Amino acid sequence: MRFMVLVKATAESEKEGALPDPQLMVEMGKYNEELIKAGVLLALDGLHPSSKGARVRFSGNSITVVDGPFAETKDLIAGYWILQVTSLQEAIEWVKRCPHAGDSEVEIRRIFEMEDLAPILSEEQIRHKVAKRAGLPNQTANN
Repeated sequence: MRFMVLVKATAESEKEGALPDPQLMVEMGKYNEELIKAGVLLALDGLHPSSKGARVRFSGNSITVVDGPFAETKDLIAGYWILQVTSLQEAIEWVKRCPHAGDSEVEIRRIFEMEDLAPILSEEQIRHKVAKRAGLPNQTANN
């Protein structure tokens, strides 16, 4: 099973030009090495503040683009990991070991696998989607 671990933004991570605490980065590097050695890490990255982003809203045939920054910091993402583990509980155990500074929150969400869509897709459609995904850059055989 693949899980996306979403690191929620904070007021500090949303500051223009803000960089993480160097000591936290060292600790995070060690944690990421543990994930790699355990063979559970598929991807990870941090995100720039929402002031450097945009939202695209769809309403019927109308499309609206809203430039950042966005007001509700608690609803924003500052970074992510994608883990391949056997259960939600295993993902939780990994996240509990994650270095953090101050008050922060991490959300863990399971990623849909093609077999999860079997009730609404034919086997041929699933095989087609799996083949297309396999051709994308940076994909693993288990995706």
